[in-house]
Amino acid sequence: MNLQAQPGSGASQYRILRETDLRDYLAALPAVASRLGGTPASWSISEVGDGNLNLVFIVKGASGSIAVKQALPYVRLVGESWPLPLSRAHFEHMALVHQARLAPKLVPAVLHHDDTLALTAMELLEPHIIMRKGLIEGARYPRFVDDISTFLARTLFFTSDLALSAAEKKQGIADFAGNHALCKITEDLIFTDPYRIAEQNRWTAPYLDATAAAFRDDLDLHVAISRLKLKFMASPEALLHGDLHTGSIMVTETDTQVIDPEFAFYGPMGFDIGAVVGNLLMAYLASAGHERTPGERASFEAWLLETIEDVWTGFSQRFLALWRSEAKGDGYPVSLFAGEAGAARLEAERQAYMARLFQDTVGFAAAKTIRRILGLAHNIDFEWITDEKQRAICEARSLKLARTMMLDTPSFTTIGAVTAAAREVRGWQPDFA
Repeated sequence: MNLQAQPGSGASQYRILRETDLRDYLAALPAVASRLGGTPASWSISEVGDGNLNLVFIVKGASGSIAVKQALPYVRLVGESWPLPLSRAHFEHMALVHQARLAPKLVPAVLHHDDTLALTAMELLEPHIIMRKGLIEGARYPRFVDDISTFLARTLFFTSDLALSAAEKKQGIADFAGNHALCKITEDLIFTDPYRIAEQNRWTAPYLDATAAAFRDDLDLHVAISRLKLKFMASPEALLHGDLHTGSIMVTETDTQVIDPEFAFYGPMGFDIGAVVGNLLMAYLASAGHERTPGERASFEAWLLETIEDVWTGFSQRFLALWRSEAKGDGYPVSLFAGEAGAARLEAERQAYMARLFQDTVGFAAAKTIRRILGLAHNIDFEWITDEKQRAICEARSLKLARTMMLDTPSFTTIGAVTAAAREVRGWQPDFA
């Protein structure tokens, strides 16, 4: 197999670690071995990766536990027929370092990184669970809004032209430019394949057959998604997480941790925000499929809609506060807006900037929704609905909302308009229902 090298290491030294290899490897790291405690032979090691790309191990010792993530040289979901560069582990590590600095205590602490093995050891998040799984169960997370809006505001603002000099920003773009293979996955799986015949597409057949065909023939939709794709490729506004869905967030009632930034690159801010909003909308519209009795999740669904609104509102407030107090970048130089009139004009421009960013957020939220229903990698929000017809009804509602959001984006001027549309489509029944 042709293994592509990551920065600073030789591909020939890479090997996939199994339990025995990993035990020996960790035993040779004094800081990690000390954290685990006991003898290496006593450590329990289990591979728990349920994602699309990597191996993930949980290692527990007498005095501590860690998580170990190793990139595979191919897409785990598909197999060796889809090779993938190991360098993504390098970019993920860089992103985690940046995020820990910009949004402290909202990402797991890195304990060790090995570029050659494309491996990162980090703190084990316990008793956290993947947020998507908690939402399926109807769990509520009081800290989530404050934490995720803080994470978004700080990681996006402080890597943008509003906070950085032009030279610093360009260097940041250069540092992550090599992660183009992961960007290519996004460009294909989110912005292209769901709108054409692609071998790996799938959907809940036969119920969604007509909808999938309609999306493939809808030229208005093709124009809209192509505009979003171009923005994704050509607008390096800030350092993005790049895959910020509810499966990349681990939570408890009192803590939120953002994980798995291997898709990190400089792109349009609305892509990350839209990913969060889109996945919460899917959780809301999938909720009916997890009911045991009609209406039993009504209060939970109301909380989800409130959460969607509060995520955007909280992000917007925090981002604007940073812009007003921490604007040291070359974008919108303060010297051009002196005096009372200048300050007022700059504030008006800030509001216009946020309005444009919200429009991007709406469009990208729609794109993330469509790909999860008609493309390759699906959400368990829907997949765990065992009644296929009920699943398809929930998915059809999501597709209907997403299509409207993408084609009529200007009509969504507030986040309340988005949640109102979601509430309305929640009562809609597709023809096959």
